[in-house]
Amino acid sequence: MKLSDVFNKLYKVICKDTGDRNESSKLIIVTRMLMLTIIVYSLINSILFLPVPSTGGRIFFNVSMIVFLGIFVMSYYQRTLATYYILNLSMLVWVVVNVRLFGWDIGVQHFIFVLLVFCFFARYRQEHIKIAYVLVLLILRLYLFFYCQNNAPDIIVAENIIYKYQLLNSFVIFWSLSMLAYFFSTDTQALEGKLIEYNQQLKTQASIDPLTGLHNRRSTIEYLEGLLASAERAVSICLCDIDLFKRINDTYGHNVGDTVLQELARTFGRELPAGSFVSRWGGEEFLLIFPDINGDEAKIALETLRQKIKAIVFDGESETFSISLTFGLVEYDFQSNLTAILKEADEKLYLGKESGRDRIIF
Repeated sequence: MKLSDVFNKLYKVICKDTGDRNESSKLIIVTRMLMLTIIVYSLINSILFLPVPSTGGRIFFNVSMIVFLGIFVMSYYQRTLATYYILNLSMLVWVVVNVRLFGWDIGVQHFIFVLLVFCFFARYRQEHIKIAYVLVLLILRLYLFFYCQNNAPDIIVAENIIYKYQLLNSFVIFWSLSMLAYFFSTDTQALEGKLIEYNQQLKTQASIDPLTGLHNRRSTIEYLEGLLASAERAVSICLCDIDLFKRINDTYGHNVGDTVLQELARTFGRELPAGSFVSRWGGEEFLLIFPDINGDEAKIALETLRQKIKAIVFDGESETFSISLTFGLVEYDFQSNLTAILKEADEKLYLGKESGRDRIIF
């Protein structure tokens, strides 16, 4: 059997959830991972302790393996929260006994930081419990420190063994903290990414017309206000309208009318100068904005657009048809406010309609 297969089977065993659907599967996975870490850690310690002429140390490490292995097995038969509390209590006792047996220099007391991080990641809200647990861990660490200052370890370990223990503890503690951070932060980062994406979607939905994909009236007003407030060069604004659009809907149906609006939106994108801002102003009306383009230049671009639109042939199922647009074009005078400019464009559009449609009034 390949080593990868062994790890895959082990991971499946670790990920097997309890029967309670109301509890966090992630919490039980991390709890089991932490227990396995302590089990393997105790096994390595028992091997490192072989040269030490003391049966007490070996007994302690073997008992540690049995205890944490028992909690690991129990995790499949009891609630996740119960397993979490039992593991925390067992590790607190384990740290205390470890330090009293082998002293401060081995560094087992640093596992208190693992429990601290575990508490903050694992407990949702419940700030008062977290604060109380922090105080308990702090008091315990201070107790162990002062105890070791005034009492020799029960088991004297050679310097070379202490050195190996310190290296092992550093590795295991960093592994445990990294594991906790990885498992609990992955969902947080994913959730944050989804929230950012969702907010962007909401922003897009609030500013884009769903039928044509063009900017809607609200986002256009925001854009215009910012553009005119900082304009240093010419700005041209055009309000245009599909001629006799109601007749198209009545004759060919609203689905065909929607197709006309969508094709117009695509034509605007192809034919208008780069940097142009196009919006669906409402119904069959569109607002075209040309930054850094004066009225004469805009009129030339609009004339090309007008001819292109007239050349489009639409399928009305029973027959084909073409459309035309009427344009009301104004150039910003650097004095009028937004309401006045839009009113002027609307008046010119109305004049174009009254003059026979299919034309540009500037």
